[in-house]
Amino acid sequence: MRGVVFLGERRVELRSFPDPTPGEGEVVIEMKASGMCGSDLKFYRSPPGAAQAALGLGGNADPFIAGHEPCGVIVARGHGVSEREAPIGQRVMDHHYAGCGTCAHCRVGWSQLCRAGITVYGVTAHGGHADYLKVPVRTLVPLPEALSFAEGAAVACGTGTAFGALRRMHIAGGDTLAVFGQGPVGLSATVLGNAMGARVIAVETSRERMKLAQEFGADAVIDASKEDAVQALKELTHGVGVDLALDCTGVAPARRAAVRCVKTWGTACYVGEGGDVTLEVSPDLLRRQVTLIGSWTFSAMGMQECAEFIARKRIPLERIFSHRWRLEQADEAYRVFDKQASGKGVFLL
Repeated sequence: MRGVVFLGERRVELRSFPDPTPGEGEVVIEMKASGMCGSDLKFYRSPPGAAQAALGLGGNADPFIAGHEPCGVIVARGHGVSEREAPIGQRVMDHHYAGCGTCAHCRVGWSQLCRAGITVYGVTAHGGHADYLKVPVRTLVPLPEALSFAEGAAVACGTGTAFGALRRMHIAGGDTLAVFGQGPVGLSATVLGNAMGARVIAVETSRERMKLAQEFGADAVIDASKEDAVQALKELTHGVGVDLALDCTGVAPARRAAVRCVKTWGTACYVGEGGDVTLEVSPDLLRRQVTLIGSWTFSAMGMQECAEFIARKRIPLERIFSHRWRLEQADEAYRVFDKQASGKGVFLL
């Protein structure tokens, strides 16, 4: 089979790998769609071997196949996997983490929190930018018939991450939500927040992404490169501040603004990975009774809930994709994505 690997310093390669054979409790998925996620870029941009060394794999370790937003159909079952669990031909997404399978976190679908250590497909094991993917059967999540494979790939990380964060903030109809960053996760939050009945205000610096935010239902768009986002949000809320703010950038100024723009008793949430932020605890948090949440992706059950919500609300999630690629176009695909000025990209097989 073919698989895309990151070589470091913005180089990718399409390599040949043996077709996978499922072991005990495993299945093989024939890939139909594999999404591109912003967190892929740190591995794409890093020096050769740096990503593997950071993961404790040794700087000379062979790179794994990339891609942690997999969606496809089951084509093979290993020993101990029943037809009821994994019917051949079933359309599935994959919750791209695997833990011990028995601890308290794993049992409720939060395997990425497993204290025994985790496998992350596309990072510490072969991922979805390939013809086939081998995973434990317990990581599978059914793909609703109403959703395309590309939409399932979006739910498998970026859109699911936005959904998980909005649920953690207890978003309700009538809330005003500020979304900082309109990349794939932020655009998903704009679409979902709108569908959940919120007034959504998008904060961006890219002209192309601001235009996308408007097309995706943002009630207002703030250009953070030209105006103070906190002040602009206060003006749009008659000086009160927003109910909820979601930072999808991981950038310190946006993180500060996300906390400072919420009203008294408001809630801010961080989903953007990496980086740091400095806050003034008393004025920013304590004296305004602000709740600050960190939200890391979603559970397997949350992933299914997200997919079912999109299907039920008939949200046209396909619109989030500005680019659709073939595996052999991986080099061009990541060069375009690296500019971070477009919508989401997906490999279709």
